[in-house]
Amino acid sequence: MERERPTIYDVARHCGVAASTVSRTFSNPARVSAGTRERVQAAAREIGYEPRPLARAEAPGRIRTLTLVVSDISNPYYVTVIKAAQARAIERNYTLALTDSDESAQVEANNLRHLLATTSGGILSTSRLSDETVQQLAGYRPLVMINREIEGVPSLVVDTAAGMRKAVRHLAVLGHRRLAYLSGPRNSWINGQRWRAVQDEASSLGLQVSFLGPFAPNRQGGQEAAEALMLGKGSAAIAYNDLIAIGALHRLQAVGVRVPEDLSLVGCDDIFGADFTVPGLTTIAGPADKLGWCAVDILHERLTGRGDLQASRSFESHLVIRGSTGPAPQG
Repeated sequence: MERERPTIYDVARHCGVAASTVSRTFSNPARVSAGTRERVQAAAREIGYEPRPLARAEAPGRIRTLTLVVSDISNPYYVTVIKAAQARAIERNYTLALTDSDESAQVEANNLRHLLATTSGGILSTSRLSDETVQQLAGYRPLVMINREIEGVPSLVVDTAAGMRKAVRHLAVLGHRRLAYLSGPRNSWINGQRWRAVQDEASSLGLQVSFLGPFAPNRQGGQEAAEALMLGKGSAAIAYNDLIAIGALHRLQAVGVRVPEDLSLVGCDDIFGADFTVPGLTTIAGPADKLGWCAVDILHERLTGRGDLQASRSFESHLVIRGSTGPAPQG
């Protein structure tokens, strides 16, 4: 069996420094003292570590470019994040490189390994990668997570779980006793947070809640969710995101189910167009623009070593009540 290649973590343990110090030694040696640099290089030679492409010397032009990864560029939610990040990057004199992972962890990993070799750092929005993969990549380049928490990596999260609890309470006040959660991807960290919040709040209020899905986080997935929803006995549903909710709304209306008279529907993210549906979509909103510009700020601070910016932050969400929720049907 082929022996596994030593990693920067092995080098770090061998010479008693942080993995980030090992990474800087090979990617940006000027930022490491001569003594530490010699110590790390000696440890690397001793255990047979060879720098991978991401840890090689500075590529031309890399220092002023940041990578932003989104899981689906067609989702209007990411438009706000992208535009805010780009505006902030311009202010900070960076170029923003954008890539779409198409909801695929494999595509995301491949894109990142190529792009991070020629950029200074990355912003991963609603990443589908495993914790281990992200932590490994973070050893080579500074990363910031959006709507995902991973130990040791700065994160920016809108507390949509709290918003889900508000949505459950809103439906309970309207008399709904049986709810459904229309799930997004199973490998989505934020989906798990939202489902647990719905489950816990429903339980505390004595409501019944069912888990339906997973569904693709787009309008087609919403249409499939509507089919599953119509087989149940719930009078209200909370969707993982607005696209699922909007797809479900259109399918329900197409087969004669009235919203909200027969069934109430709640989305999440308050995307552009959520108020254009008929009826307007009740949804959970948060400051997506702040995620974009704060992510750039954090990367800038980590790259320059200036300032004392808080590495991880959580932003409040709120429930926007529109016409898609109403009193539970009688009888």
